[in-house]
Amino acid sequence: METEIAATFAAMPTELTLLGWSVILGLAMLAVHIVTTTPDLGLDTAVSPRDGNPQPTGKLAGRAKRAFANYMETYALFAALTLGLIVSGQTGGLGLYGAQLWFWSRVAYAPIYYFGIPWVRTLVFVASLIGIILMVYDLLT
Repeated sequence: METEIAATFAAMPTELTLLGWSVILGLAMLAVHIVTTTPDLGLDTAVSPRDGNPQPTGKLAGRAKRAFANYMETYALFAALTLGLIVSGQTGGLGLYGAQLWFWSRVAYAPIYYFGIPWVRTLVFVASLIGIILMVYDLLT
């Protein structure tokens, strides 16, 4: 049984592994958002339906919210392209480099955003978009 599991993971495309880790990254970013926002808004607001759309007022809570929203803006593109590359059998090429660039850019992006580092944050975001473009190019060529 153990060797079957190891063989399954060994045969799994790296792109699929990155997709799995991207979910973990998204959950971690969501957790940071929740942990920083709940004390900021208060527990009563956190468990309420949040009518009136209350916004966090603390810097870190606001940054965590915006960083997670930014992550989600490109996540669907990454997931769709990853699955497209896998289904079409186009793994391991330029699309893999794009997937790695997107993933590691997003890993770097979160703390850079939390610490409020201008310019670098934008450059890292652009790098993640270049990763998406590489994936599209590989899928369509």
